[in-house]
Amino acid sequence: MLPLFHVAGLLRVLSVLLDGGSNVVLPQFNADTAAKCIEEHQVTVLVEFPPMLSSMTDVAEEGHNNLRSVRHVLGIDHPDTVRRFENITGASFWAAYGQSETSGLVTVGPYFERPGFAGFPLHLTEVDVVDDTGNIVEPGLSGEIVVRGPQVFKGYWNRKQDAQNTFRDGWHHTGDMGRLDEAGYLWFEGRATHKELIKPGGENVYPAEVEKAILQHPSIQEASVIGVPDLQWGEAIKAVCVLKPEKSLTEAELIAFVTERIARYKKPKYVVFVQELPRTANGTVDHEKIKSDFGKA
Repeated sequence: MLPLFHVAGLLRVLSVLLDGGSNVVLPQFNADTAAKCIEEHQVTVLVEFPPMLSSMTDVAEEGHNNLRSVRHVLGIDHPDTVRRFENITGASFWAAYGQSETSGLVTVGPYFERPGFAGFPLHLTEVDVVDDTGNIVEPGLSGEIVVRGPQVFKGYWNRKQDAQNTFRDGWHHTGDMGRLDEAGYLWFEGRATHKELIKPGGENVYPAEVEKAILQHPSIQEASVIGVPDLQWGEAIKAVCVLKPEKSLTEAELIAFVTERIARYKKPKYVVFVQELPRTANGTVDHEKIKSDFGKA
């Protein structure tokens, strides 16, 4: 169901082939079609991002299709959605963490073994957490997640400086924040401030790109884009905007404007208009304050 240009989709296809299995490939996701194919072909494993699992569970609960052939699901989703799916199928949901730069997975583990965690490092994979100076921190402390192992990529094509920034002290610096507990399990805590990223439905959206599109509107003076928790998509895009003096604009109008300029999955789901954006002591926009004040859907 996931696009094959997405590392999660490609990983699943190749791993199933490696095990001598068959793949059922859909041209695009549709809950009814997916549920029908799962029942018809007795699909046993799948990878998903919100809202795939919840919409297929809705179809199954309405009695249209039987999804009980599914044994394992890998993905990211809300605990309530995971429980609903496991209850009607008996399948096991697996939490995981990874990146395209790591050829897919870095950690994996049964979701409800430690609710909220991101799994345990895979074989031959080293995972640690470092502070701002690159020193490894004690278990339980937060920092940037670093990885090394045979699946880690060699560098960015024709981007030497980016590669040097990513590979330091023998580690691939992921740009993600997290912590390791005493047992070595990884807990993901979001994107580092210098590599802010929003992931609606598993896709990567950089706030700066959305802000650039918003600022093209003649009525917008300032904008700050953040990610907020979302039951449907896992994470959604929220725009906090300041209008120019004596200008007016509705949420729907701004969303429609942005949709014409960037990919649809990058458009804001929520828009808030404010008198001014909070600022730090040096006058720059205080993004952490914005997250604190507007970080809910």
